Amino acid sequence: MANTNRKLVEYIIQQLLELQNGKLWMGDNFQRKTDSITEQQAFTKPSLTLHSVAEIVAHLTAWSDDLILKIRDGTGKLQDNDDRNWPDNDILKKLGWNEIRRKYQDSISQVIVLLKEKDDSFLTEKYYDQDFKTEFDYSFVINGILQHNIYHLGQMGIIIKLVKEK
Repeated sequence: MANTNRKLVEYIIQQLLELQNGKLWMGDNFQRKTDSITEQQAFTKPSLTLHSVAEIVAHLTAWSDDLILKIRDGTGKLQDNDDRNWPDNDILKKLGWNEIRRKYQDSISQVIVLLKEKDDSFLTEKYYDQDFKTEFDYSFVINGILQHNIYHLGQMGIIIKLVKEK
């Protein structure tokens, strides 16, 4: 690595770790939220139009796995209409709640391992975005994953509240 500046990359790694199991100003992290529900609650949809927590976690895993491909190969494969984007709840039930959570944690851990090999200059390198059909700086997708995970963390909080109130 020619550029040894790693402040931004380290900050991103810190943010990913904080979301997983750190102390968040805004509330519970992923681990606390997912630990707070039973397997049955994880697969419960509070309404026909809302996802289950298991579906959300699998959705996040799909996009983290796609980020891994982008970091390794410069392009991803996941499309919005891909079955992996929003896996069916019944298929996920066969996989099991513990396995869904494990896959999510493994995916985030792999993203962090890959980022630890990078310095800040990596964030300005280009990757091809299969959805937008153009190139972007890696900072776009990495910040996008952080924003995406925060969005769904809040969504999970609402769904968990609704499921527990039933």
